[in-house]
Amino acid sequence: MSERQQAGGPQRPWWREPMMWMVVGGPAVVVVAASVTAFIAWNGRDPEVLRAEGVRQSVQAKDPLAPALRARNHANTPAEPGR
Repeated sequence: MSERQQAGGPQRPWWREPMMWMVVGGPAVVVVAASVTAFIAWNGRDPEVLRAEGVRQSVQAKDPLAPALRARNHANTPAEPGR
């Protein structure tokens, strides 16, 4: 027990205890920082990424194997003699 409690002095309210702010303050700061980061990430998306997502969805709608076939065909093409 602290000297104040032993002497019969008045107890401080919970919001005036520094240890309480250390215990609650750390996680509270992390929650706020994560919320701000998520907001920035969601609203600050790169337009090029959004365009690529649209292209990918349009290609998948036409033929889901098109990217794989294109990559396979490119890998099997012989090298040009001049290069």
